[in-house]
Amino acid sequence: MDNAITGLHHITAISGNAKKNFDFYTKTMGLRFVKKTVNFDDPHTYHFYYGDQTGTPGTILTFFPWQDIMAGRRGTHMATEVGYSVPEGSLDFWLKRLDAANMIYNKPSAKFGEIYLTFLDPDGMKVELTVPEKTDDRVPWETAEVSAANALRGFHHVTLTLEDIQPTADLLVSVFGYQLEKNLANRYRFKAPAGDTANYIDLVEAKGEQRGHVAGGSIHHIAFRMKDDAQQAYYREKIEALGLHATQQLDRKYFRSVYFREPGGVLFELATDTPGFAVDEPVDQLGTHLMLPSQFESQRAEIEQKLIKLD
Repeated sequence: MDNAITGLHHITAISGNAKKNFDFYTKTMGLRFVKKTVNFDDPHTYHFYYGDQTGTPGTILTFFPWQDIMAGRRGTHMATEVGYSVPEGSLDFWLKRLDAANMIYNKPSAKFGEIYLTFLDPDGMKVELTVPEKTDDRVPWETAEVSAANALRGFHHVTLTLEDIQPTADLLVSVFGYQLEKNLANRYRFKAPAGDTANYIDLVEAKGEQRGHVAGGSIHHIAFRMKDDAQQAYYREKIEALGLHATQQLDRKYFRSVYFREPGGVLFELATDTPGFAVDEPVDQLGTHLMLPSQFESQRAEIEQKLIKLD
């Protein structure tokens, strides 16, 4: 079990207006703004990171906010839902809060024996708040309006919608060590037994459904935790042995990444836990400065002028 995957590292999505995205996730949802940086391939576009106090793996939701990007479409061959864990008794709080923010939401329902609330964020991305069967003891980030009694703990699950779940399920089980835990109609829940939190992947089989389109309001990719470079290299080798092309390791400053597309078409990432988000600013100042990749530092004045102001 030393090399076992424990669960999700982060989830990356695409949004439109940067200010609207920032306000919603920091103010309405009460997440910490862990890092303000830019896209490695498009330095005039932000890359936002939201999470807990330090950006612990399993709590990190990131966004590429492209102004005026067309809306995406949920469908097959993509990740379609971000699932957060919330405390027991907190859903009434979230219902009122989402209502006050004019968000689209559904009344709480039950799935796999757990109560959950579904809503759409400002760009239409589907988010679920789930009260887990087992109490989630992760220490949340608190704000003046969102106390620990209600605050998001981090990821509970992510959902992939696929034409045929079997090839993806085979990868999760035979390579990543997940186990099929529950099945409800066309939804299959897989668990990483080595992890206690952020360790569920739901596969929804939607035969004949239209293929999705990744754009605004869509999940771009999901990342799995790698404790170190050695574990990442181990899984990269296993992925390559299946005939799935995996990139070389890429330095993302706060973690090191390997990317590949799983058989169902969803972009997967293997991301190291280290070095973490305090590598370039102290924990008590996370998210308060614009942190640029070193190759863009010489362009700081131009980049700052073109980025949308958040204040």
